[in-house]
Amino acid sequence: MNTNNNILQDSFGRQHTYLRVSLTELCNLRCTYCMPAEGIQLSPRSHIMSYDEVYEIAKTFVDHGVTKIRLTGGEPLVRRDADIILKKLSTLPVELSITSNAVIIDRFIDILKSCNIKNINVSLDSLNAEKFKTITRRNDFEKVYSNIMLLIKESFNVKLNAVLIKGFNDNEIIDFIKLTKELPISVRFIEFMPFDGNKWDKAKMVSYAEIMEIVYTNFNEKEIIRIQDAPNDTSKNYIIKDYKGSFAIISSVTNPFCDSCNRIRLTANGRLKNCLFSSSESDLLTPLREGKPIEPIIKKAIQSKFKMRGGMDTQEKLEQPDLHGNNRSMITIGG
Repeated sequence: MNTNNNILQDSFGRQHTYLRVSLTELCNLRCTYCMPAEGIQLSPRSHIMSYDEVYEIAKTFVDHGVTKIRLTGGEPLVRRDADIILKKLSTLPVELSITSNAVIIDRFIDILKSCNIKNINVSLDSLNAEKFKTITRRNDFEKVYSNIMLLIKESFNVKLNAVLIKGFNDNEIIDFIKLTKELPISVRFIEFMPFDGNKWDKAKMVSYAEIMEIVYTNFNEKEIIRIQDAPNDTSKNYIIKDYKGSFAIISSVTNPFCDSCNRIRLTANGRLKNCLFSSSESDLLTPLREGKPIEPIIKKAIQSKFKMRGGMDTQEKLEQPDLHGNNRSMITIGG
């Protein structure tokens, strides 16, 4: 690790050790909160990082202190050379993990194991097949659920990520939690967040307080146990007494975790985003292809990071469409 030039520490003293790398803007689902109904303008193929470029940029971050890399998309496993990227990145001294919708993950069990990938986040917003079809615009619920069970059977650490939308799937909160009674998984409820094209409306959001009110209504208070959160954790974690798994809430809107943020994002077209909510980006791919050092660009991007949510530090700012409407659609950022 290079300690002479700490390019990953921002002006608020936050050290960024967690890099999320989007491998592709493509996806085999069309989730409404992630992709606009009319689709997106994809980057030309020539603008997407090659597997060597993914590795070179990732290695630069690791050389300067990144200890964890999570691969995202789109759906990262639809990329044709996903297996090559997994193998190359697994040679770096980092914890490597992946976020997937699990539609085709059964094809990658062996490669995931060989690359020592143990932690897998699966996006699943409903346990109802018809609702799943409504939100994903695809009829793959049975396949996804079967693959989740396969991952558990194969001893992966599985987290289910569910974006809650009021009046749609908020009545499934208890059903999700009851999954953890017999399954050693973590169910994570995510507040609906604003991105370009997802028609965000505060009225659709189910807040941390509302989720916990539902939990306390359905379980005895003594059964609900608060778990110690991991350092830099984005979620508030709980377990129901005697359950094998746990549940958590990621409250990016009503109770952001910006003070302890250690995350940065690299988009599939090689741009660095210093915050999920930020509309500004820094191009790393062009200078890399020109043979120029990318460290100065990384340092400048990290130093320009706002204290909270890309500068949207009040609820009023968050609700202004002209502020979050300049951000990318979630599918082109990477989950």
